[in-house]
Amino acid sequence: MNISIATLFPELYGPFLRQSLIGKAQERGIISCHVRSFMDMCVPKERIDGPTFGHHAGMVLRPEVVERLVEAQEHLHGSALKIFFSPRGRLLDQDYVRHLADRMSKHSHVMFCAARYEGMDARIEEEYADEIISLGNFVMMGGDIPLLATLEAVLRYIPGVVGKMESVERDSFTGALVDAPAYTAPVSWRDRTVPEVLRSGDHARIAAWEEQQAIQESVAHHFEWLRSHEVNVRQKEVILREIPSHYVALMHHEVLLPNGPGTTSVTSLDVHDIARSSKTYGFQGFFVVTPLRDQQKIAQKLLNFWQYEGGSQYNPDRQEALATTSIVSTIDEVIAQIAARHGERPIVIATSAKTVDAHKMITYYDQSVVWQSRKPVLILLGTGRGLAPQAYDRAQYILAPIEGLSTFNHLSVRSAAAIIFDRWIGMNVKKRYILRDES
Repeated sequence: MNISIATLFPELYGPFLRQSLIGKAQERGIISCHVRSFMDMCVPKERIDGPTFGHHAGMVLRPEVVERLVEAQEHLHGSALKIFFSPRGRLLDQDYVRHLADRMSKHSHVMFCAARYEGMDARIEEEYADEIISLGNFVMMGGDIPLLATLEAVLRYIPGVVGKMESVERDSFTGALVDAPAYTAPVSWRDRTVPEVLRSGDHARIAAWEEQQAIQESVAHHFEWLRSHEVNVRQKEVILREIPSHYVALMHHEVLLPNGPGTTSVTSLDVHDIARSSKTYGFQGFFVVTPLRDQQKIAQKLLNFWQYEGGSQYNPDRQEALATTSIVSTIDEVIAQIAARHGERPIVIATSAKTVDAHKMITYYDQSVVWQSRKPVLILLGTGRGLAPQAYDRAQYILAPIEGLSTFNHLSVRSAAAIIFDRWIGMNVKKRYILRDES
C-alpha cells in the first residue's frame, strides 16, 4: 500500500515514519510512505494561502496548490483514497478507525492531506475528500498531529503491521469495554502487588477477573461508550451490579399546585407506567409518596391485586414490574428504607422541567460524578407543577430539564420518567459506520 502524505511541514514526519511498527512495516514492504510538501507545488513568489472571503480572520490554503499535489501523487501511484482533516469532520473513535482500515485495505494508494491556518478552501474538500476526520471537539494549529494519530490507529488493523492481531482485537474500545489493567515483573513494587489471580495460572479465573475489571472501568469512566455498544445478557447483569443501586420516588407531596406547595392525587396510570419503566432500567425500588390516607388505601388496593392476589395469573409481566413498588407517606421514609437496606443514605437527584438551581445542575453525561461515591441513588419525580422548593433542598443534584426543539414543554410525569431513565441509565446501541464496499 502506497501512503502519500501532503503537508506544509514534511520535516515533522521523517523520524515518526522511521520508528517502531510503521518503520518495520515499510522495511517489510507492507506499506510505503511518501511525504510531499504543498510548497513544492508553488511557482516562485506564488502564495500557498489567501485571505478568507467574508472578512474573517486567518488564511486558507488555495485550491489550485492542493490540486497540483493531489494530481502529482496520483500520477505517480494511481488513484487514491483521499483523507482530509477538519474540526467539522467525523469524530475519530475505534469504530471509525476500523471503518477507515477497511476502506484503506481496498486501495493500493491512500493519500492523507493535512491543512494549516484556517484550513483548506472548502471546494477542495468537496472535490477530493473521501473522508474528513476530526480528532475531537477541539481545534489544533493544523492537521499534522491528527494525521499522525490517525495513521497509527488505522495501520494497526492493516495485516502484517502488528505482529499479533489478537492484541489489536482485545484492545480498549474494540467492543463495549475498555481493556483490563496489565502487569509485569516484579510481583511487588512500591508496596503494590500484582493481583494473585493473574499469577494463579487459572485461565478461567483470569478471564473472569479481566472482564470484571474491564466492566468496572467502563462503567466508572466510559459509560457513554459502553452503552452505545451491544452487550450480552450476562454482561448486562454484571454491568448492572457495578452501577450503584437506583431507586425512584414519585412525589405527590412537596409538589407545586397553582396556589403554592401542596399534595396531588395518585393515578393508577402513573403507577403502572413508571413501575414498568423502573423495572426495565434495573431500578431496585419504586416509591409512591403521599401523606393522604385515602390515597394510600386506593394505591395499596391496586398493589395488593398485582403483588398478592390474582395479578400474576392475569399478567405476569405487570406483576413483576409492580413487585418492588411501595406506598409511603413521606420522602423521609423513602430515604430511611434505602439507608436501612444499604447502610448509607442515598444520593438524591431531583428532576425539573426548568432550570432551578444552577449550582446543583448535572447533565445526562455526568453519571461518573454521581456514581464515584458508590452510594445508592434516589431520583425524585414531581407531579402537579413540579417539585416544591423543599424537595430541591433535599437533593444533592438536579438533572437538567428534558427539552425538545419546540418551546412547548409539558410532558406527563410518566413520559418524562421513561425519558429520564433512558438518558441516565439506558442502553443506546448504535452502529455508527456501515462497512460496505466503497472502492
